[in-house]
Amino acid sequence: MLILLCGIILFLGVHTLTTLRDTRAGLIARLGANRFKGVYSLGAGLGFVLICWGFSRYRAGGLIPVWTPPQGMRHLTILLMLFAFIALAAMLKAPSRIRGWLRHPMLVAIKIWALAHLLVNGDLGGMILFLSFLAWAVYDRISVKRRGDLGAARLSQFTRADGFVVAGGIVGWIAMMALHPWLIGVAVIG
Repeated sequence: MLILLCGIILFLGVHTLTTLRDTRAGLIARLGANRFKGVYSLGAGLGFVLICWGFSRYRAGGLIPVWTPPQGMRHLTILLMLFAFIALAAMLKAPSRIRGWLRHPMLVAIKIWALAHLLVNGDLGGMILFLSFLAWAVYDRISVKRRGDLGAARLSQFTRADGFVVAGGIVGWIAMMALHPWLIGVAVIG
């Protein structure tokens, strides 16, 4: 569990640095933009690896149950993940009504992903992982709003990009359901 916690702290800590604008600007001034990006990427990558490694070790050692999710939550999670993948696909730089409606599609995707997984993971490690990401995404959304970053522009009509967003989200969603047993070790369907 310690490796998982260290990974979460490192990964989310590095990403929180983006919200601390003065600190971030000072580091960029001291290190230079490219070196800052390299250190940032290295920290985020190491944090991600530690999360994956720590969570897999935690799962292999036996889950620590906290509560038992109701059976029907699996179906709701699968449906919510469709919306998470559509939000993720809305990250395309092409203007779309969906991107404008979501404003910050990555944060929306993270919040939906974390909430959906909290509904079906009643173990301590899962709750720590998904609650951490949910809390961070809420914090980051508040931070973005305080900075005055309105996100993507709102459009009055759907564009061709919206079709790509929905199609890409569906393809990603189907691919993840198929790959989930091999990537994560948990079958989504069946």
